[in-house]
Amino acid sequence: MDADIPASRTMSGTMMGQTALVTGSARGIGKGIALALAKKGVNVVISDVNIEEAKVVATEMEALGVKAMPLKFDVSNSVEVTSAFAQISEAFGRLDILVNNAGITRDALIMRMKDEDWDAVININLKSVFLCSKEAVKLMSKQRYGRIVNIASVVAFMGNAGQANYSASKAGIIGLTKTTAKEYAKRGITANAVAPGFIKTAMTDALPEKVKEDMLAAIPIGQFGEIDDVANAVAFLVSPEARYITGNVIHVNGGMYM
Repeated sequence: MDADIPASRTMSGTMMGQTALVTGSARGIGKGIALALAKKGVNVVISDVNIEEAKVVATEMEALGVKAMPLKFDVSNSVEVTSAFAQISEAFGRLDILVNNAGITRDALIMRMKDEDWDAVININLKSVFLCSKEAVKLMSKQRYGRIVNIASVVAFMGNAGQANYSASKAGIIGLTKTTAKEYAKRGITANAVAPGFIKTAMTDALPEKVKEDMLAAIPIGQFGEIDDVANAVAFLVSPEARYITGNVIHVNGGMYM
């Protein structure tokens, strides 16, 4: 083995000592992803608009023996994104993994959807992926190594009434992921997406029982997914075992979309 190549970047190596940025990671799926990576020895940047929650999560991660950095910035603002990546580079010296997870919903039927609700969802869900990926590939290209995973959704493939903005943003992520993969494969960077279906979170727990029943009826496995189901898929895609996978989508939906 070439002595200049860290074991963490070989097919048989571990992920110990790598650095990951997970956007929107103070709670829910983002927190689950950050936790899964921390358990593998990856240092994590906990990015969220709620900095107090991010600080709490960072403390939890450090208890696992890794370095954790809470960071607040607007993922849809290019100036703030550039500044955030500069802070990450200064603190850790490198960035190995980017997980674009931050997202919002502003649901309404197309004829009732406000322009500002369309723009907000597109900016946070899609523009953020472009901005963060743009900064990440600069660092990763210098290293000749990097892993980017973008969180899409089953509705990118199926559509969903009342979610024109959300469905469009998640479908856009798929195209952006494939383009990123093609542009940077030769620089040792892979880009993939994970498309969750209905995942059990605080948001789904609050849904009316009838809505839950209708959702479950559309899932062949007959149950909602767990946060760990998504986190495990992401952890695989950024691992050495997935070194030959790029430009692809892993569907985590219990068979809802095949």
